[in-house]
Amino acid sequence: MFSATCEVLLNIIDDGATSAQRAEADAAYEALTSLVFVFILHLMRKVLEISDMLCQTLQQQSQDILNAMHLVSSPKSLLQKLRDEGWNDLIVKVRSFCDSINIPISDLNAHYVARKGRARHQHDDITLEHHYKIDIFNTMIDTQLQELNDKFNDHTIELLTLSSALDPKEMHASFSIDDICQLNHKFYPSDFAEHEMMQLRMQFEHFDHVRQLLEFKSLETISDLCQWLVKTRKSEIYPLVYRVVTLILTLPVSTATTERSFSVMNIIKNKFRNNIEDEFLSNCLLLYIEKEIAETFDVDSIINDFCDMKE
Repeated sequence: MFSATCEVLLNIIDDGATSAQRAEADAAYEALTSLVFVFILHLMRKVLEISDMLCQTLQQQSQDILNAMHLVSSPKSLLQKLRDEGWNDLIVKVRSFCDSINIPISDLNAHYVARKGRARHQHDDITLEHHYKIDIFNTMIDTQLQELNDKFNDHTIELLTLSSALDPKEMHASFSIDDICQLNHKFYPSDFAEHEMMQLRMQFEHFDHVRQLLEFKSLETISDLCQWLVKTRKSEIYPLVYRVVTLILTLPVSTATTERSFSVMNIIKNKFRNNIEDEFLSNCLLLYIEKEIAETFDVDSIINDFCDMKE
């Protein structure tokens, strides 16, 4: 892909229709074949490879919350390992790539000079290696780690811990009523009256024997547990336990449907978008978000219903 892109740019440089096209292609080719671009390209590839599994999993329509929590620690440890031990391997790969396409590599021990001349406050003892390793390599990885820590901070992890405590597979092995009640009081105080908080503990103590039932042991997810409580009418016997389970199911950990839907808005933000009414735009967005339901409707039946409304 890299070689093909370079070849296209060289063709435009030689045969571009206008001088502006040729100049833009020349500038793009110069940037593309620079050491800094190749270095960042390889670094970004490694970082994205590490975070890809977490990103893809969190974008699934239905994601087990417990697995989501477990997936967070893996990218963090791999990114930290890359920061601590990955510099030398990355440089070797960058050198090999540059040699294969004849990109000159500067001496990393040479003094680094900012691209647009020596910066006013730049220290003379800064080398190219220092710039690439400290200013780019470490900074990029630290930024990614900070993003993960911000998204999955202690508050979030505690909330996910509450979720995992109600996961049927985890409940088979352990069942800490104290932890559940404490976390529930912390995160859902407005959903339970004070007397319900006291009743909740007792309901969980009675619920403890339920997890010993054979049919309970066949449950695998919190969603299964919620459905089973309704099916067996135990949601009526343990209404507060059922309320906690339903609250946990509303956690926005699993799906990126809404995020993807708003990303679609960028595609239609044009002249047509500016001329349509908000109600029509809202209806279009609703159809996109609920496209699985929309696909079950027959177009002819919609037309007939519309005609009936007109009559």
